[in-house]
Amino acid sequence: MLMCFSVCAAQVRVCADGGANRVFDGMPELLPGHARDDVRSRYKPDVIKGDMDSVRPEVKEYYSNLGTKIADQSHDQDTTDLHKCVAFITDNSPGSDKSNLCILVLGALGGRFDHEMGNINVLHLFPNIKIVLLSDDCLIFLLPRTHTHSIHIERSVEGPHCGLIPVGTPSTSTTTTGLRWNLDNTHMSFGGLISTSNIVDEDQVMVTSDSDLIWTISLRH
Repeated sequence: MLMCFSVCAAQVRVCADGGANRVFDGMPELLPGHARDDVRSRYKPDVIKGDMDSVRPEVKEYYSNLGTKIADQSHDQDTTDLHKCVAFITDNSPGSDKSNLCILVLGALGGRFDHEMGNINVLHLFPNIKIVLLSDDCLIFLLPRTHTHSIHIERSVEGPHCGLIPVGTPSTSTTTTGLRWNLDNTHMSFGGLISTSNIVDEDQVMVTSDSDLIWTISLRH
C-alpha cells in the first residue's frame, strides 16, 4: 500500500509501509535546489508502520539510521496499514479527548479500488476523529450523523464540485444549505439518489443527516 500521511508542520509524521518509498523518492524532487540527503533528513517520518510488504529494504534501513521508529505489524493481517497508523496516532496523542485531533492522509485515494474502499472504511471505524483523505484532485472526510456540520470552504483551493455520499447505510433525511442544488429532507442511497457533481455556492455549507455521510470536494490545481 502506497500511502503516507504527514505535513511539514505536523506534530507527528507517520508513513504507512510503502508510503515511506514515496517520501524518500518524492521529497527531493519537490526541493530540487537542495541536497537530496538534507531534504530526506529534514522531512523524515517519525514512524513507519504496517506489515512491511511494500517498503523497500534500503528505504527502511535509511530512515531507521536516521532514528525513525520501524513498527512491523506483519502479524496483523486483519487491519489495513492506514488503520494501524491511525490507531497508533490516537493511542499516542496526549490526553483522552481526541476531538481536536486532525489526521491528514496523503496518497489514500487513487490506485486500486479495494485500497480506496479500505481507506474510506477507516473513516467509519474512527468516526470521532477528523481524518481527511487527500488526493491530487479532491479531499474527503466523514460527516458523522451525531450533529449538524458547518463546513468552511477555502475557495482559493477548494471547489466548486462537491458531493455527499451515504456509504454504509442509506440516509432517509439529509438537508443542506450553501449548495447549488440543496437537499431538503432528501432520501439518499446506493441504487437511488446520491448527491454527486453538486456545486458549492457559498463560503459555508451546512449539512444535517440521519446517516453518516462522506463529504467530498474538488481541489483547484
